[in-house]
Amino acid sequence: MSNKVPEITLIFWVIKILSTTVGETGADYLAVHVGLGTAVTGGITACLLIGSLSLQLRTHRYVPWIYWLSVVLLSVVGTQITDALTDGMDISLYASTAAFSVILAVVFALWHRSEGTLSIHTIVTTRREWFYWAAILFTFALGTAAGDLATEALGLGFNLGVWVFGVAIAIIAIAWRLGADPILTFWLAYILTRPLGASLGDLLSQSRANGGLGLGTIATSLIFLAVIAVLVAGLSAAAGRRKVTIEPA
Repeated sequence: MSNKVPEITLIFWVIKILSTTVGETGADYLAVHVGLGTAVTGGITACLLIGSLSLQLRTHRYVPWIYWLSVVLLSVVGTQITDALTDGMDISLYASTAAFSVILAVVFALWHRSEGTLSIHTIVTTRREWFYWAAILFTFALGTAAGDLATEALGLGFNLGVWVFGVAIAIIAIAWRLGADPILTFWLAYILTRPLGASLGDLLSQSRANGGLGLGTIATSLIFLAVIAVLVAGLSAAAGRRKVTIEPA
């Protein structure tokens, strides 16, 4: 197999942040505004996620629309896992943040022990891809818990949260440019894009009375999904042109 995940570019990070916002607003919309409830919403998104990951695992190369569909659905499921623990089981955000940190560390430890690397540039076997997607799921769950802990439990608020998490990611990017370990900085930034996207989603969707811009969860989700679709379509077209160029007619 060729590498099954995309190269890390600016477009990658833009789509990643947008997908985390959709995970936040989309889960809230289905569970609350549509009235499906947490259990039904979780069941639907879990089935969709299983389908998308099945497609992803059967391919032998990076296919943009399959990959990013899986990421968006993982974002929703990761959000729902944390929300179920917090709202459904009354587990504190301190405990869930600590628990997901340990689980993610275990996933990375097992991945490195099995493969000898955590590089995302060599996802060329099914086993590495399973480790990759497990790590992605728990980065979303951890990012949700840590983001809610900062914005709600610690009173940071989603308005200030956008700036705080954005600055934190910028610092990580500067550290990477100055020679910090690329694998460590990538995964740290990946985790932090979750609370950044969630704070951005809340800022856009919440009412003006609550400090937001009042777009609502429907409009915010649709706008971000449309932008994701356009960007992924562009990536798919570019990938198709490269394939035609490389392979002889």
